[in-house]
Amino acid sequence: MTELDLTDRSVYTTWTQDIVRYRDLDPNGHVNNGAINQYFEDGRVHLRDDRMVGLAENLLRGFAIKKFTATYHAPVSYPATVDIGSVVMRIGNSSFALGQGVFDGDRCVATADVISVFFDADTGRSTPLPDPVRKALESARIS
Repeated sequence: MTELDLTDRSVYTTWTQDIVRYRDLDPNGHVNNGAINQYFEDGRVHLRDDRMVGLAENLLRGFAIKKFTATYHAPVSYPATVDIGSVVMRIGNSSFALGQGVFDGDRCVATADVISVFFDADTGRSTPLPDPVRKALESARIS
């Protein structure tokens, strides 16, 4: 699914930071993959908060992750501050694809491809993306 080089910082439209906590480490002293996956989640939440502010709450609760694929490129150690980039790569009828990267300085330590589906909370079935959501997602695409 990756159309962009997600190891390249310049492809991202939305950024946030997180700190590496001591509890994030595995027995080898590296950040564990579960913690890196949490950084990805923090990036998705930040993208939502940054790009979808003001949208009705019922619109924002109608997303579910259909697919999440992570690739780990390099270890991260404690202490560190990591940058998490997110970019909308594709917008479909009822879904969208995000690319994400976690960076320790200029070094990309992990990337992720994420497909999210919009669904009707009452029926549990996918439904077309509402225009305000589509517009917000367009604002997070690479130009």
